[in-house]
Amino acid sequence: MNIFKKYSAYLKNNPQGFWFKRKVFGWGWTPARWQGWCVILVYAALISVVVFSREKDIAGNPDSGSNFLIFALPIIILTILLAVVAYKKGEKPRWQWGFPPENINSK
Repeated sequence: MNIFKKYSAYLKNNPQGFWFKRKVFGWGWTPARWQGWCVILVYAALISVVVFSREKDIAGNPDSGSNFLIFALPIIILTILLAVVAYKKGEKPRWQWGFPPENINSK
């Protein structure tokens, strides 16, 4: 079976309606429904706003010790919020290396 078909079947096998499913390889989540994709798009948009709005502050004063806080703190907070949403609306994370056994034999 084609790996893309297997992966698509894995994401569609979602009777609980999780926004995020476990990654097939490794630890973490991947968006499985439109709500999960919207969360990822909002996260990316907010990160872009932080980067482009803070770039002028950092460029104007590159030796400032507060550059880390000005730039990294909002990104860290947004990333933690993304992980909280994924944890609440997704499958419980665990280490996984390959498709779960019930999906290997499916078409």
